[in-house]
Amino acid sequence: MEKDNLLDKITALAKRRGFIYPGSEIYGGLANSWDYGPLGVELKNNIKKLWWKRYVHDRDDIVGIDAALIMNTKVWETSGHLDEFVDPLVECEKCHKRFRENQLAEKNCPDCSGLLTAPKQFNLMFKTNLGPIESEENTVYFRPETAQAIFTNFKNILDTTRQTIPFGIAQIGKAFRNEITPGNYIFRTREFEQMEIEYFISQPKSEKEWEKHFEYWEKEMTQWAGDIGIDTSKLHKLDIPQEKLAHYSKKTIDFEFDFPFGREELWGLAYRTDFDLKNHGEKSGENLKYKDIETGEEYYPHVIEPSLGVDRTLLAVMLSAYHKDGDRVIMKFKPELAPYKVAVFPLVKNKPELVKKAKEIFDDLKVKTSAIWDDRGNIGKRYFSQDEIGTPNCITVDYQTLEDNTVTVRDRDSAEQKRVKIEDLNY
Repeated sequence: MEKDNLLDKITALAKRRGFIYPGSEIYGGLANSWDYGPLGVELKNNIKKLWWKRYVHDRDDIVGIDAALIMNTKVWETSGHLDEFVDPLVECEKCHKRFRENQLAEKNCPDCSGLLTAPKQFNLMFKTNLGPIESEENTVYFRPETAQAIFTNFKNILDTTRQTIPFGIAQIGKAFRNEITPGNYIFRTREFEQMEIEYFISQPKSEKEWEKHFEYWEKEMTQWAGDIGIDTSKLHKLDIPQEKLAHYSKKTIDFEFDFPFGREELWGLAYRTDFDLKNHGEKSGENLKYKDIETGEEYYPHVIEPSLGVDRTLLAVMLSAYHKDGDRVIMKFKPELAPYKVAVFPLVKNKPELVKKAKEIFDDLKVKTSAIWDDRGNIGKRYFSQDEIGTPNCITVDYQTLEDNTVTVRDRDSAEQKRVKIEDLNY
């Protein structure tokens, strides 16, 4: 009960403070569609920026791309998505609603009690048409994952960069899956964002060769979770059994998180072998092999794939950050993730000299960091508000400031306050 209540509290806080709103709300919403508000988009962007800095900017063996959402349909034929990317669904013969087979224990529709059909396989990709005429010839699909564009651009990246095996290609972008969603807030949505790396390694001569790369990325993902403030005591690893592996995978680990609605997949790590480059190379007629400049050997590189959902990451971060201290609700975000790093207040807003000094400090800080101005209500209410949105520090300009050029700096987590000289403010 308490766990379910936590999700309700996060959902309410997220809407009240401007993190996440229901999509199309003024028209009654759209099933499991969510919009990120002013604070949510900052938190989401901070997660993506930190990931990109860590895995692209701070390394010399990973480069990035940003590919199109719609690709040639032959891509999905070759990758296996047109045949393999399916869900077993049952359909009500009366109201024609569809449900995941594994969500229902009974044989009747939960909405109208109509009879349910036998399970059928339905493709999860969103279908559309290029141009004004609908026909089989111009049918295309919104991508259900970001990985395939990395494989189809493999040769381009080899030709235009100086990367040598082992190296990776990273991408952050939207993906779309027309699946039945259980309604667990932003956990599973039809439109979502991924952070993925395809890390290319040499053709392994033994199991140990690919396993060392796999183990490296397993440790790296675990470390990343802790570094962004995810409660690692709620993080678990599930080795997917052979019979449940995706068609391209030889080994997959799911990083699962204890969400309020149960233990569910947060991220995935897969060893895709040479399935993708080999298939695309053979079907397209392009040479997607890698040539070793020292030995002259040509081969299809194998791939280790760390795949992370941005929305699920954000949800795990918010659940981990939520704390109560008496009447205070505190979102204890890591400072680098917090939507605002610092808030600036005048003690009262009806004293021009205090407001003027506080504005000077705010104007100086806002060009250096993400800062917010707040002069609403009394000082206690402002602290309460900033705690709830996760601002690490609050700066208050008071009457002593006018005398000695010091301000009060309040820490979010401890609520402790100290006097600091204005020139020593470092954000």
